[in-house]
Amino acid sequence: MRLELNERGALLLIFASLVILFIVAGTAALGTYKIVTLPEWYWPLSLFFLTFAIGVLAPVAGVGGGVIFVPLVSALYPFHVDFVRGTGLVMAFTSAVVAAPRFLREGLASLRIALPACAVATATSIVGAIIGLQITSAFPQGKYYVLIALGVILLFIFFVMMTAKRVEFPKAKDPDPVSRLFNMRGEYFERTLNTIVQYQASRAGLGLLAFAGVGILAGMFGLGAGWANVPVLNLIMSLPLKVSTSTSILIITMTDATAAWIYIASGAIIPLLVVPAVFGMYIGSKIGSKLVLGIRPVIVKYIFLAIMLFAAIMDIYKGLHGLGVV
Repeated sequence: MRLELNERGALLLIFASLVILFIVAGTAALGTYKIVTLPEWYWPLSLFFLTFAIGVLAPVAGVGGGVIFVPLVSALYPFHVDFVRGTGLVMAFTSAVVAAPRFLREGLASLRIALPACAVATATSIVGAIIGLQITSAFPQGKYYVLIALGVILLFIFFVMMTAKRVEFPKAKDPDPVSRLFNMRGEYFERTLNTIVQYQASRAGLGLLAFAGVGILAGMFGLGAGWANVPVLNLIMSLPLKVSTSTSILIITMTDATAAWIYIASGAIIPLLVVPAVFGMYIGSKIGSKLVLGIRPVIVKYIFLAIMLFAAIMDIYKGLHGLGVV
């Protein structure tokens, strides 16, 4: 039996997930900073509930979940940032693999657009993962500079998305030679408007160049690539927001697995983090992938923006705190 939710039901589940997210994260912070004493079993159990909530939210925002997991866990849990980044990539891959098939069946995710982007981003994500591990191993305080740089990047993404016009349904532009070569167009049924939305990618050459940079940053910070995939697809390539978020999930299934192997080979994967995170993400993503269909695109936009802003603030604070600035 297929579970279909109306917009009110979907929003209630999203709100409940946000409440779980903040309660678990807040309790973990109290234990990490020695305000209260928490038992050892609390950490894997809390990671399960934290990633369950992230799993519900991530497909709605078009991210793999690492963009929420990495800044939260690195700031509020007593784990080294390398282990957190490695787990973030594995978790983002899990979320994407669970959600992508539904988006493909519904016509929201486009293989014609995802495959060229994956070919570029996968190659550069390996380079990014190697650079990220070298920074934290070569410099004693390198992990804090990594976090600050990540926060600044996320703030830039936030302001670009916040100020952009026609984000939900960008005005169609003439296809460039690359988008014509790969036939980057399609259509899907927008349930909230009861209409068929047609789209045509443009500036695909510039978009693929941007995906090369996205791959480097995704591997370096262990975030998955969804946080940057969506702006590239939506703002540069002029794709509707729901198509951008859904295709972003499809891209993550191929790019993050490659970058994760670099962390696995370096020993930056531990069962204490990965096992509860993957199980929580799997269950949450099964629910989250159903919520996208019943929510208006403008709500998807603001959920994505809220996640970007919160993650940016957490990253910058953790980095400055680690350097003794605040």
